[in-house]
Amino acid sequence: MGKINEDMKTLLGSTIWVLGTVDANGIPNAVPIHYAKVLNDSQLMLVDNFMKKTTANIKSNPQVTVSVWNSTSGYQFKGVAKIETAGVNYDSAVEMVKGKMTPKGAVIVEVDSIYLTTPGPTAGDKVE
Repeated sequence: MGKINEDMKTLLGSTIWVLGTVDANGIPNAVPIHYAKVLNDSQLMLVDNFMKKTTANIKSNPQVTVSVWNSTSGYQFKGVAKIETAGVNYDSAVEMVKGKMTPKGAVIVEVDSIYLTTPGPTAGDKVE
């Protein structure tokens, strides 16, 4: 299981995330996510406001990737996603976008591995 450390949390808290999925035929899809947060050291939450292909992809293949970066560092988080449309996480998603829209769901990613995407010789290395 990948452990989200403090440096990763700082970066995750300061940038837009990109969620990557693949459909049943192997066709990739990537979408920017503005409303998102770290739930704990192994879980990410992304708010589903407008997802169509993405939710269909998660339902047929829950393996996803989340990528974040800035001008000096980046990470790719891989794991298994599930969509929640009720409960504590969904309520948190509603609170995040309160007054702007009503989310369709909360995508919870259980992170199982993390890779560096920071430019340089360690790009692509798995974080242990």
